[in-house]
Amino acid sequence: MNPQLWSWLLTAVGVFGLYLAGRRSPWGWAVGIAAQVLWFAYAVSTRQWGFLVSCFAYGWVYLRNFRQWRAELRATDAETNNEAGAEVSS
Repeated sequence: MNPQLWSWLLTAVGVFGLYLAGRRSPWGWAVGIAAQVLWFAYAVSTRQWGFLVSCFAYGWVYLRNFRQWRAELRATDAETNNEAGAEVSS
């Protein structure tokens, strides 16, 4: 496949992942991380080694943000459960 087409398709996948993540969909993080795996394969197959650095950097950011998002989600869930328990016991 034409490397130009690959780069455009991979860009579209990455942007779609960002879109989903911005909408608070857990699939956004999965798509974003999967895109980095695809970019890694693209970098190796086309011998564009600079993309390897970006794959690891973007992958690290996706994982870090996913973990932060999950921690905030759990904290919100715990807070909601505590409030619901307080209402029941009142």
